[in-house]
Amino acid sequence: MHLLNNESGGHGLRPAALREASSAPRILPRETLPPPMDHLDKLEAQSIYILREAFARLKKLALLWSLGKDSNVMIWLARKAFFGGVPFPALHVDTGKKFPEMYAFRDRFSKEWDLDLKVELCPPIDAVDPTLPPAARSAARKTEGLKWALTKYGFDGLIAGIRRDEEATRAKERVFSPRGQEGGWDVRDQPPEFWDQFNASVPQGAHVRVHPILHWTEADIWAYTKRENIPIIPLYLAKDGKRYRSLGDQDITNPVASTASSIDEILTELDGTKVPERAGRALDHETEDAFERLRVAGYL
Repeated sequence: MHLLNNESGGHGLRPAALREASSAPRILPRETLPPPMDHLDKLEAQSIYILREAFARLKKLALLWSLGKDSNVMIWLARKAFFGGVPFPALHVDTGKKFPEMYAFRDRFSKEWDLDLKVELCPPIDAVDPTLPPAARSAARKTEGLKWALTKYGFDGLIAGIRRDEEATRAKERVFSPRGQEGGWDVRDQPPEFWDQFNASVPQGAHVRVHPILHWTEADIWAYTKRENIPIIPLYLAKDGKRYRSLGDQDITNPVASTASSIDEILTELDGTKVPERAGRALDHETEDAFERLRVAGYL
């Protein structure tokens, strides 16, 4: 088909505005193009997308803040996703047995990051399942404390900082993971998630767990923490030949042998170690089904 140009006769003349425009795409010089996204940029973008989806689709959200490296990255991502502020509460389900350094970190950065911090205490050990092994029974206090918080505030969405590479049961999780009315998790009935299409529908009285960093690894967390200069708890750095890779309650968490006293040294150590991240967690060394029993019951 022949298209008339502005030198052609008749009604083929184009208006002046169109004559000035070009039908060809404008090619920017290479030096003006933004740099390509690297691995951490892509992780960050996906996590921010998940956080914004959760905020748009759920009525009453809270972000579970365990005070560890993963949930600190999650808060950092939330602040980026919502232009410097976190538009939902940071919920700390407190066993009363965290390390002093963790409580000091919470008190300082909840103020510096301007968080709407809600602290809910866990029930005593006598209130949880007596058939669980000792460490699992101690950890189960968090499940009961979380149930109390859900009832108290009526949250229909909880943002949690778990990762698939942490533990075998967590590898079965979804990004948007529906929970039953008692907070239970049915590992055999998980919704499919194709092309970032998430199921945010929940029955009355139930809730959805949202996992924005599910696709990250331990090394990703540390590399991002370094790049973004996110504050960390000193217990993660080696002292006297030991450091903590995962932080929980004092009575059920132990350090591992390490000489890594900086994030660069942690990354080098992770590149060569075969020691599991949760090697210092007593819970992971109890009966084979202890962790899955906790997760099915609603554990974080």
